[in-house]
Amino acid sequence: MNALEAAGFKVNATRKLARSFEEVWAFIEQEEAKREKLPYEIDGIVIKVDRTALQQELGYTGKAPRWAIAYKYAARAGITKIEGVLWQVGRTGKLTPVAMLKPVPIGGTTVSRATLHNPDEIERLGVKVDDWVEVERGGDVIPKVTRVVDDKDHPRGHKVINVPEKCPVCGTKVVRTEGEVDYFCVNANCPAKLRETILHFASRGVMNIDGMGEALVNQLTDRGLVNNVADIYKLTKDDLLSLERMGEKSAQNVLREIEASKKLPLERVIYGLGIRFVGERTAQFLAEHFGSMDEFMNASEDELQQVNEVGPRIAQSIAEFFREEKNRELVERLREAKLTFTGAKKERGTKLAGKTFVLTGTLTRPRDQVKKMIEDAGGRVAASVSKKTDYVVAGTDAGSKLDKARLLGVSVIGEKDLDELLGR
Repeated sequence: MNALEAAGFKVNATRKLARSFEEVWAFIEQEEAKREKLPYEIDGIVIKVDRTALQQELGYTGKAPRWAIAYKYAARAGITKIEGVLWQVGRTGKLTPVAMLKPVPIGGTTVSRATLHNPDEIERLGVKVDDWVEVERGGDVIPKVTRVVDDKDHPRGHKVINVPEKCPVCGTKVVRTEGEVDYFCVNANCPAKLRETILHFASRGVMNIDGMGEALVNQLTDRGLVNNVADIYKLTKDDLLSLERMGEKSAQNVLREIEASKKLPLERVIYGLGIRFVGERTAQFLAEHFGSMDEFMNASEDELQQVNEVGPRIAQSIAEFFREEKNRELVERLREAKLTFTGAKKERGTKLAGKTFVLTGTLTRPRDQVKKMIEDAGGRVAASVSKKTDYVVAGTDAGSKLDKARLLGVSVIGEKDLDELLGR
């Protein structure tokens, strides 16, 4: 029994401690042969580093640990015909082309739709409506078109697949940022984005409206009581009591949470707008730099790029958002609801201006705290060591980043040295 099992966690019995890559490959091949006989679906094997110290050193990306990786088995595939294409609009407003297929069985499932990813992928494949194509269940879950089949038994189609000029849901003109492959609807009020947009706005890390989860949001949107995030602030007790499973006390609690959200700081409101590429951290930098919603929404792309960690791509996304009149109208409605539209400007220090730092090993203070100290002094904290790194701050049990810093001749300092640079 391992530590996880001892703690009461269920651990898959099919596992092995491998001491070399040869053993890893042998296990992968061994389990693939058993795949069809398992009582559940798998699409691959996960390989993990098993030393806690190394896991801490490798850390995490925004989405996954760096100390684990999945090896995917070959996807199951089938050949079928594209009968049409529809364009789906996601929460961020991204338009995704979806192939409507002649139903085909793949891996025990009948597939009738498959993603074409984006316009560049359509061009790369050279695919058209009425083409015969090979379809894979990517990761054995999401079907995707992988190639066009062109032979005497599978004649080519002739109808070109064009990107719509306007959002297929709300009719707003779609935009494509230079250097990117995707097209977007930037209308924050687009019905296709509504449910996820409201869930994002009400979530704990944004406007923190406790009680406004999926069940409530589904009812509010289905009944037309909330058509954009500003409508949240027009809800009445009678509106809430008209919903299923909503009693007097629950309705009062939701209204109290909605009222309390009005007092949250400017960065939360900026984050809640759902502007592409503007996450919690960027919203904080924007609020601290501009100090008001008005200055922020009227800033030029050049002015936006003066903000810490805001580059051309983020600046362009913000500018595109506020060029859409419907988004400006939404902001005005939030102003009328008396949300926080001003905050204290924060002048960042200059002691570390232009300097890039990398943190490695176990530090005596939380990493977020050390990172904030550096950024408040005008410095930047990067995830990996490069020739552009000025300092590596090394704690105990420092690993590969320390080795790379020495290889590249980057200055390695401790926390006391950092405090001296900060003038502490």
